Amino acid sequence: MSDPNRIWTAGLVIIGDEILSGRTHDKNIPQVASWLQVQGIRLAEVRVVPDVQERIVEAVNELRARNDYLFTTGGIGPTHDDITVDAIAAALGVDVEIHPEAHAILEAYYADKGGLNEGRLRMARAPAGATLIPNRRSGAPGLRVENLFIMAGVPSITAGMLDALTGQLEGGAPLISETVGGFIPESEVASLLRDVEKAHENCQIGSYPFFREGRVGANFVIRSTDADALASCMRKLCEGLSDLGYDFTPGGI
Repeated sequence: MSDPNRIWTAGLVIIGDEILSGRTHDKNIPQVASWLQVQGIRLAEVRVVPDVQERIVEAVNELRARNDYLFTTGGIGPTHDDITVDAIAAALGVDVEIHPEAHAILEAYYADKGGLNEGRLRMARAPAGATLIPNRRSGAPGLRVENLFIMAGVPSITAGMLDALTGQLEGGAPLISETVGGFIPESEVASLLRDVEKAHENCQIGSYPFFREGRVGANFVIRSTDADALASCMRKLCEGLSDLGYDFTPGGI
């Protein structure tokens, strides 16, 4: 039986020149992070890499070794620069093969759309040993191999693949959070944040500064898997802010 207090982690590799060039704004990071949190898994690290096999292999091998799970988005389409499958096969040291179930799914999907061609058939390629992640939107499935989950770059398709995986991954207690904020310069409360966090070993406090209405401020987000520890940490932080004479807003501003 797994330890419910264990922190399970995942890495995420975002693949695509279009993300790095700014032509496309990534929307997968927040939706993958939110989905993982519900599964009781913490998104611990994200890396964005170009459509270059060596860079994908390097990122995949580093992040999969450091985390319980690794997700990738992008690069599994029908064009020549969709090289994620090849790169992950290389990272794992296995061959690329035509997955028979994926081939059948794509053949049925494109039966009334001109049939399979060379580009469409590319989407049936998989690292040896992979199983499929269903894709109800566009036919082409995602892939699961070892602790890796290979998903589409289109956010709506990624969302469907995540939905298909819901409840299938082992995880620990869900990460929960509380926020408090105000027009408080974070540099003036750095010691308070450090002391409160140190006194609550099961909690982490993140500080997120902003500039509004000509004034600086910050929101402080406390995260924990322990509801009682979270409540205690929130209470101590608010007491500390009050003692220092700051106005604050539970829930943040």
